[in-house]
Amino acid sequence: MADLIRIGIITSSDRASEGVYDDRSGPAIKEYFSERLQNSLEWKYKVIPDEYEMLTKTMIDMCDEGCSLICTTGGTGPAKRDITPEATEYVCEKMLPGFGEVMRKESLQYVPTAILSRQTAGIRDNTLIINLPGKPKAIAECLDAVIDAIPYCIDLVGGPQLEFSSEFDPAFRPKK
Repeated sequence: MADLIRIGIITSSDRASEGVYDDRSGPAIKEYFSERLQNSLEWKYKVIPDEYEMLTKTMIDMCDEGCSLICTTGGTGPAKRDITPEATEYVCEKMLPGFGEVMRKESLQYVPTAILSRQTAGIRDNTLIINLPGKPKAIAECLDAVIDAIPYCIDLVGGPQLEFSSEFDPAFRPKK
């Protein structure tokens, strides 16, 4: 049987956290992984305002609660309140800038403003944290661009093994 995987989802949005509109990005992340993974999944999900201290605390708490993967959505642009990359860098012990580079390259095929995105990724203990854009369509496009690296990265940091359905199995793992 496949390992239990805890996945944290953090939507960083002042308006969604105030109920001005429903969060569609967090559920899009959940749907993406639910469709692809065969593991038993446990979700940690929060919608919070664009507040640095709250974002760093939420990420740290999710790491401490055993999340192998945390996906943030929102807060990666150049606006004054967009602080997700800074919070991620504060929380992480190692940064993985290649994730952001690949996601921006993918997004540039669809929108010229993708160059404004400051998405990144990093590791805290045995948790991979990935910053994603705030639009559901862009979330799927970006995850598709980096999905090959996610399972192996989690393996390398001592997390549980992600098992994909045969229909979606993109997982690259070097031969031993």
